Amino acid sequence: MIKSIAKLFLVLNSNISKTQVAAGIAWGVLLGLIPAGNFFWIVLFLVSFFFNFHHGMKVVTMALVLLLSPLFRMPLDSLGWGILHLEPLQPIFTTMYNMPFVPFTKFNNTLVAGGLIAGVVLFFPVFFLLLPLINIYRQKLSPFIRNSKPVRAILKVPFFAAIDRAVANLADKS
Repeated sequence: MIKSIAKLFLVLNSNISKTQVAAGIAWGVLLGLIPAGNFFWIVLFLVSFFFNFHHGMKVVTMALVLLLSPLFRMPLDSLGWGILHLEPLQPIFTTMYNMPFVPFTKFNNTLVAGGLIAGVVLFFPVFFLLLPLINIYRQKLSPFIRNSKPVRAILKVPFFAAIDRAVANLADKS
């Protein structure tokens, strides 16, 4: 477990491309906003492995978004209801519902529709917003945090000292 935590910190501070990290986080937001377990989510999750980005960041971000999902349920439900009740789209939704296998995606569920629309709309803004933020974090914020008094005090706790050593060992191997 300590190695896994250490690897996440190493990714943010390493020479892994900032686009790979940002894309992983953007995919995590997309997948985290769609209720997990339905066929549509499973297909998107599997499709995500065909792209080159940091999959660990995807999983961590997805877990964080899922933890915060109760905060997003009402707005996503309202968004999905609004999309599913747009009059011009009704023939498309009816055709989709009558196709084989498409109803298994639960596209007509308000949370699925709202999560999908919100995830798709947020994908590129999250990606492009994170690109400069990752640079700022790597160049300015990370050294400042590392040398701060609270962090130095926390690193005296054996558990966090072990994580710090694991990060240092992984960084040396890279």
